Amino acid sequence: MKVMALIYADEAAWDGLSEQERAGVLERYVALAREAREADVMLGGDELAGTRAATTVRVRDGEVVVSDGPYAEVKEALGGYFLFECATLDEAVDWAARIPAAEHGAVEVRPVHVDEEEVA
Repeated sequence: MKVMALIYADEAAWDGLSEQERAGVLERYVALAREAREADVMLGGDELAGTRAATTVRVRDGEVVVSDGPYAEVKEALGGYFLFECATLDEAVDWAARIPAAEHGAVEVRPVHVDEEEVA
């Protein structure tokens, strides 16, 4: 089963960390990615640019409306993701719990939709 581990955290808290503190957290992400690759469960993952770099696109009554910033004002913003291939949801949750942001933000684990017609 493919699952996305969507990482939500408070950008202001991250910005408030010292360079040394950020480097320590980033080392933990690198170590987790290495372990997940070695366990052959990591299919991908990336950090996203901050919400200041976001562009939101909506179509309303046939008109494309583009606005700067994220979809909604939120305290915890989507900051990145891991894409795991796990045997069970419990295994995916175990991997997600190892993501550093789970300690101060949230990690949403969601199965990737599989179109059964395409698989057949």
